[in-house]
Amino acid sequence: MSEGQARHGAEFLAKAIAAGAGEVPCDLVIKNARVFSVLDGSMLETDIGIVGDRIVGTQGAYEGDGEIDAEGRVVVPGFIDTHLHVESSLVTPFEFDRCVLPHGVTTAICDPHEIANVLGTEGIRYFLESSLETLMDLRVNLSSCVPATAFETAGACLEIEDLLPLRDHPKVIGLAEFMNFPGVLARDPKVLAKLEAFQGGHIDGHAPLLGGMALNGYLAAGIRTDHEATTAEEALEKLSKGMTILIREGSVSKDLDALASILQPDVSAFVALCTDDRNPLDIAEEGHLDSMIRRLIAKGIRPLDAYRAASWSAATAFGLKDRGMIAPGWRADLVLLDDFEDCRVGSVVSGGRPVEAVQFDKRKIVAPVGLDSVKATPVTAEAFSVEAKAGEADVIGVVPGRIITEHLKMTLPAADGLAQIDLAQDALKVAVVERHKQTGNIGCGFVSGFGLKEGAIASSVGHDSHNICVVGASEAAMAKAVNRVIELKGGFVVADDEGIKAEMALPLAGLMSLEPFETVKTQLETLRVAAKDLGCVLPEPFLQVAFLPLPVIPHLKITDFGLFDVNAFKLIDRAS
Repeated sequence: MSEGQARHGAEFLAKAIAAGAGEVPCDLVIKNARVFSVLDGSMLETDIGIVGDRIVGTQGAYEGDGEIDAEGRVVVPGFIDTHLHVESSLVTPFEFDRCVLPHGVTTAICDPHEIANVLGTEGIRYFLESSLETLMDLRVNLSSCVPATAFETAGACLEIEDLLPLRDHPKVIGLAEFMNFPGVLARDPKVLAKLEAFQGGHIDGHAPLLGGMALNGYLAAGIRTDHEATTAEEALEKLSKGMTILIREGSVSKDLDALASILQPDVSAFVALCTDDRNPLDIAEEGHLDSMIRRLIAKGIRPLDAYRAASWSAATAFGLKDRGMIAPGWRADLVLLDDFEDCRVGSVVSGGRPVEAVQFDKRKIVAPVGLDSVKATPVTAEAFSVEAKAGEADVIGVVPGRIITEHLKMTLPAADGLAQIDLAQDALKVAVVERHKQTGNIGCGFVSGFGLKEGAIASSVGHDSHNICVVGASEAAMAKAVNRVIELKGGFVVADDEGIKAEMALPLAGLMSLEPFETVKTQLETLRVAAKDLGCVLPEPFLQVAFLPLPVIPHLKITDFGLFDVNAFKLIDRAS
């Protein structure tokens, strides 16, 4: 018998029925609430009776062992983030819980893809163990593509045999974002084995710019969702072909403005919200899903559609049949709002428990893993040399607010047979240093869009294989930044030719800090200032660096193997 079945056994059901009928007191009652219905948009003044983690009564007066006076506040269903990587918050699942739950996110569906690329199943098991202890309901989709491609060095490789023992864990929903859409369309046997094992369950999609007949083939595999649509036209085609569209607004990938118009009454049951990658600084400054709801309503989207997408539509898309609505028999995930249209969260009830600081202190914390995962050897400035070639060079073009990059062509200066950094064209060096298996691989190239006039910024967060990625206006500064990341056992570093200007250690798999999220927020502020002092023009430089090695997102990327043409799905310049 599972934990849920035991908790909802005959004794629980008998009490829930009796309390719902008003015959015995509830465990908790929210008095004087104005319940907003994501079914029809109505607002009803009522008490909310709760037993355990379940709502047992509305549209009536209830008494309880504990009571909360809502004082006329509007109460909406708890928010569900349908796709995210906790690792990209740069904190542990426990700090993520403490950071995000007060913003009304009572359920988060994570893909531990980042830690899986570093540690394999050890990383996924860390998340599964942690998910049993968090106050929010942290659900897990099993990472489907580790590594994402064969054109990079990851710390692990997960085949179907590695995933099957985890499939029946009570916190597992299904298979996470299937980003290897070329492998799906090519009917790769290993891809087919994973898809076959999860037929009839949930399979998350990841298909940027895919359309037409190719999209049909991809969806024929049983894939149902997509968070990579970046235009309304792309999203509408995917909606018309049965996909649920997850509108994404993260720290780098910002698609809300482009997709808000699709969230209309006729389709809001098939649209949900996600953040994918959002760090504590952005959460502190803007919020989480509450920020997305606020902005959607400000753009003229009906509150019914915005709150429905954040709760019931999300639950339905991912097979979470017990939540997303405030009604008897549904999970007691509730958000009490100080302001309804501006989505200002006053307090939160998660699984029938009022969220208070003392509850976070009572959790059983799972010990961190992967504290020695950065195995690279120190580098010199000469490691970042790029041979000059006749004609124009291939240059990665960064687009602020998007992880899609441009494939630029530039004529670069040369000296002694080597291509040179050109600040006038904003042509900086970019390199990926392998850090898992001590191969010595270093892929080098050029990038435009950062605006650096001096120095370098380096990160051990480099989607998806998470090697060390560095961007610089000076090879000497690049070496200093990379070597400091190695010394920190993972992290973010800003350096110039003289030394280190700012840093943050990320020792948990080279991805996450062991510090409280408040400390991480402060460190990110310092790093941003240091990067700006070097001339960086990007509002979120470190996560932008982290997406340069992602070879499944168009158009030009770089891995430890070299520059990678995503459209042609092949290397341009292989690292020596």
